[in-house]
Amino acid sequence: MVFEKVAEILAETAAEVIEPRFRALAAGDVVEKAPGELVTVADREAELIIAERLRGLLPVPVVGEEAVSVDPSLVEAVRTEPAVWLVDPLDGTGNFVAGKGDYAVMAALVRDGEAVAAWIWQPVCGVGYAAEKGGGAWRDGERLRRAPAGDGPERWRGAVLGRFLGPEMRAVVTEGARGFASVTGGSGAAGVEYPRVAAGEQDFTLFWRTLPWDHAPGSLLVREAGGVSARLDGDPYRPGRNVEGLLVAADEDCWRQVRERLLGMAP
Repeated sequence: MVFEKVAEILAETAAEVIEPRFRALAAGDVVEKAPGELVTVADREAELIIAERLRGLLPVPVVGEEAVSVDPSLVEAVRTEPAVWLVDPLDGTGNFVAGKGDYAVMAALVRDGEAVAAWIWQPVCGVGYAAEKGGGAWRDGERLRRAPAGDGPERWRGAVLGRFLGPEMRAVVTEGARGFASVTGGSGAAGVEYPRVAAGEQDFTLFWRTLPWDHAPGSLLVREAGGVSARLDGDPYRPGRNVEGLLVAADEDCWRQVRERLLGMAP
């Protein structure tokens, strides 16, 4: 019951305060919360609503992106509390501000530092994704099973969200990308990129910044669909460990070969 209710909360909140502002933001509705980081009135209102409703389902701390931007110490709850809700009320805010539909609303339940349930709602598409540790991944109630990439790297399609790459790593990735069929700059939203890998629309995605609300939902979704989400040292993604670099791929062989060919890292 709780599992289905979270999906409803995300969709209902999006309909109430996010979708009415899409391509209709007023003057003053958008501010810069940090250099290059936008936040809108929709982000903030949605997080307050989602947090209150999630606490009504399970009264544990809520770690939301916008609350952490005000009080960074709140993120410590992911490591110290037995259970927390993670909330990204509007993933892809830059796209939302620009009138692009690649944005999502996301949440995850974390127990003992590991995501055990996850939800992603894409308002423009009207598509919902969910995953439960050991219970599978789902798109609109249908089971997602990611097929292996197959066919070899020269036929694989991927994305590199390179905004936070340093110049040296950017040069390495630019050169390595030549060995694949296609490597794009991605959508600019984790809540779009992870479902693309889970659903077989692309074979891999490289992220560099790894904030927990961005990656806990999608990492669980991909893993439960049969894919891989791991740090560059091979450790499976856990939201309590905030280090740079996260590679998501269709399967173990794809992950290893992308790591070697795209990043120049020894097997």
